[in-house]
Amino acid sequence: MSSVYGKCFKVATFGESHGPAVGVIVDGVPVGLELNNQIIQSELDKRKPGTGKFVSQRREPDAVEILSGVDSAGKTLGSPICMIVRNTDSRSKDYESISGMFRPGHADYTYFKKYGVLPQPGGGRSSGRETVARVAAGALAKVILARIGVSLAAYTVRIGNVWAGKVLIGFAMMDPLRCADPDVAEQMKAEITNAMSDGDSIGGIVEVTVDGVPPGLGDPVFDKLDAMLGAAMLSIGGVKGIEFGEGFHAAQLRGSENNDQMGSEGFLSNHAGGILGGISTGQRIVMRLAVKPTASIGIEQQTLDTTGEICRISVKGRHDPCLCPRIAPVAESMAAITLADAWLSNRAFQGIRS
Repeated sequence: MSSVYGKCFKVATFGESHGPAVGVIVDGVPVGLELNNQIIQSELDKRKPGTGKFVSQRREPDAVEILSGVDSAGKTLGSPICMIVRNTDSRSKDYESISGMFRPGHADYTYFKKYGVLPQPGGGRSSGRETVARVAAGALAKVILARIGVSLAAYTVRIGNVWAGKVLIGFAMMDPLRCADPDVAEQMKAEITNAMSDGDSIGGIVEVTVDGVPPGLGDPVFDKLDAMLGAAMLSIGGVKGIEFGEGFHAAQLRGSENNDQMGSEGFLSNHAGGILGGISTGQRIVMRLAVKPTASIGIEQQTLDTTGEICRISVKGRHDPCLCPRIAPVAESMAAITLADAWLSNRAFQGIRS
């Protein structure tokens, strides 16, 4: 069961939703970076549950423990960094009534068919709880990227039928839904509230932007930067699609409209979303993620159990009515991990070339 990502900046996550802890081992971190619990915790706090009515009511402090790779002065040693976050509020009893049933929209069925693993409380390894480890690793990646002037932001631009008409990142970072547009924030909340009142959930779109990426990251053909970022984003549970720059809208355009012309100071537009030929251009990288409605809902549905019998299921417990607010910081982290890996790989290549 693969749980390792990256080439130079390697991330290996471990743990299950209702196990004693989740965590990550990060290899390839340069020597001498400043790292402490507060740096990691500030990122984990962005995705933790129990922070409001629009997210899961599971009450987890998500307190990080750094077990290795950092000296007493708070500097990285260059050795693998291991971090864990203990699970303190799992409630496996919430799943007793549906034990042995495949939850529609979840990985229960495919995990059972591939590994023979029975449906696990909270989804086990396939749970969104696993993303705690990604965000911890992403915090490390952001420390690396900050040294070269790279910054990232992820925010909600659509929930249900409500679209953001503008992007105010400062507002989004303070809004409980990470809504980018203060003019539609209440409408987005209403979309989620209406779904919740029906015992249902709702999907949306998260946009990720990255500024300060130097030109030249990524490789032609199979290791294109957009391919790597796409794989990273699609590895997040609930993400069902991704586009860069104009994305699917480019299908409506002519080449004369979609091409980014150039002048003496560089590109005159950014329809490509910061990547050409799989290599960063130095412009802002822009991605949008299609996020499906949360699979765990209270509405009764038809499914099968592990014996093949048809049964009815209603999923209880504590679940996000919309995944967008908590997927946004995870998407930021996966983008940071991918870009840190690409930058370290490029640095190694430059060293070989010289």
